Amino acid sequence: MSGTEHLTVEREGATLILTLNRPEAKNALSLPMLVGLYDGWLAADEDDTVRSVVFTGAGGDFCAGMDLKALAGDGGLAGDGYRDRLKADPDLHWKAMLRHHRPRKPVIAAVEGYCVAGGTEMLQGTDIRVAGESATFGLFEVRRGLFPIGGSTVRLPRQIPRTHALEMLLTGRPYTAQEARDIGLIGHVVPDGTARARALEIAGLINANGPLAVEAVKASVYDTAALPEEDGLKLELERGWPVFATADAKEGARAFAQKREPEFRRA
Repeated sequence: MSGTEHLTVEREGATLILTLNRPEAKNALSLPMLVGLYDGWLAADEDDTVRSVVFTGAGGDFCAGMDLKALAGDGGLAGDGYRDRLKADPDLHWKAMLRHHRPRKPVIAAVEGYCVAGGTEMLQGTDIRVAGESATFGLFEVRRGLFPIGGSTVRLPRQIPRTHALEMLLTGRPYTAQEARDIGLIGHVVPDGTARARALEIAGLINANGPLAVEAVKASVYDTAALPEEDGLKLELERGWPVFATADAKEGARAFAQKREPEFRRA
């Protein structure tokens, strides 16, 4: 297990697991955590042996949002090394929170406990979402006279019905896991303490598939989302046809004919 302060990085097979690790602060975001997250997303993108990412939190919570004291440096939580990274790339925090970065590999969120404010904003940058039945979601910023600037006014109405998005954004109220599933914010509600296991189960299903196909499918879904249907269908062909020419596609057909599991090689 590795990582940086306030974030742990693990491997389980072809899955990279990024875990927010400030349980005493309900995994509120600190500068070391943001730097670690950014490095984790880059590591997943650059390592061809990684086929999926599970994103979760330690100690029974996902993330309670931004820790303003930690980001200001109070308590020694933001050392010079981390500040230097932020100075070198002023956009680093937005990339870490998946506002300005979309990982190539599928990202599965495993949520327990609090997933509010910045936690709910980061959640919108993930692809598949699993939550324990006692999890709490919400964008609380308006209750403090603040603005959810992590992307929620843009992304949330594109991911769930506008009426539900506006209610979440404008009331600032908490949502239960069941409510979050009902409005389409998450896909699975599981017994408390099992979200990570379920996320890894989903990751295993993804990992068994052709990695080039998986990455092309994800790219096509996002790249065509804001396009008119005719333009989207054209781009889909641009994304899809090259996959059929890969050695992995031939291996998939051959394995099917031979009634065995395929051995994909990213080729």
